[in-house]
Amino acid sequence: MTDRQPPRPRWRRLIGIGAFSAVMICLLLTLGVWQVHRWHYKDRIQREVVAAQVLPPIALPANPTAYQKVAITGHWISDRAAFYGDQIRNSPAGPLQGAQLIMPFARDDGTVVMVDLGWVAGTAPEPAPVPAGPAVVSGYVQAAQSFGPFAAKSNTDKKIFYTLNPTKIGAALGLHRVAPFTLIMLGPQPIAGGPVPAASLPQPPNNSQQYALTWFGLALVVAIEFIFYARKRLKEPA
Repeated sequence: MTDRQPPRPRWRRLIGIGAFSAVMICLLLTLGVWQVHRWHYKDRIQREVVAAQVLPPIALPANPTAYQKVAITGHWISDRAAFYGDQIRNSPAGPLQGAQLIMPFARDDGTVVMVDLGWVAGTAPEPAPVPAGPAVVSGYVQAAQSFGPFAAKSNTDKKIFYTLNPTKIGAALGLHRVAPFTLIMLGPQPIAGGPVPAASLPQPPNNSQQYALTWFGLALVVAIEFIFYARKRLKEPA
């Protein structure tokens, strides 16, 4: 009489795939919950931006953010300018090549702030007409950019830049004590000619709700796939 080992319990067939499925479900649910938190965080920022948009600008704080209107006082350095970027815009006369016009603004404390006056047509920077004497400029703050080695190379001789780095732009214009940020001017569009400033504060996109639904949906798919797989394996003969 030969000894026969008892058949292996069928549920053991599911240990490996079950553990893998459990890890995947936990990971996907974690990502979904994280996106829900991101969704509420971005929604709060968007509501703050909408509220700040209708308020007057505040004096530039020590640590400004890109989602508040600020104002600085001083005077324009009216004989220097630079271009940032390269953008084609449509006009009644056809496509126009242009860029963001950057001009320096000297604050009362002696620091220089690079101000983005807005898009202007042209292939070389020319200073725009600005008021002489004391002035107030309002807008929002843009942190300095730093791109990798594959970014477009700026032409410092022609004062054309493809990275919005105020320190480097200021150095090319022969300026010192340049603030480490750029002020993006806000204002209505000009009636004819002149730079076209930004019309409103930047509004960050909020796609986190869609991402959360995607992660939760994938977790549900993994669970359903495991259920179908388990039913099939458990029906197979020992």
